[in-house]
Amino acid sequence: MLNSILVKDYMTASLVTFKPDMNMMEAIRLLAEHHISAGPVVDKRGNLVGMLSEKDCMKVLLQASYHEVGAGKVSEYMSPGVKTVNSDDSLVDVARLFLEAPYKRYPVMRDNVLVGQISRSDVLRALKKIW
Repeated sequence: MLNSILVKDYMTASLVTFKPDMNMMEAIRLLAEHHISAGPVVDKRGNLVGMLSEKDCMKVLLQASYHEVGAGKVSEYMSPGVKTVNSDDSLVDVARLFLEAPYKRYPVMRDNVLVGQISRSDVLRALKKIW
């Protein structure tokens, strides 16, 4: 039964996304305003090119304090080479991924197109609903 529950049933489809050329201060403002800890970075064609997390944003503070420079662009701080999951993946498989890796969320793809993201709290919400 649990293996039949899919990522697409519990993922978040309405995403806050970032552009590589976006100013980091604007990106930080969006993270704070939307109360999210990370979001996908997409290029002009909508291709996933990275993730920007709160941890990545901490680098802005450190760089500014050490070098007294401006914030820079998202592309300078984002994490490239993002691990993704498929919308038809089992939620059990994604729970296993969360246990094996430090990530708090994964971008969700369908046919190589970004369609959402799934977080640890989404998996817990599914578990709560099942039991």
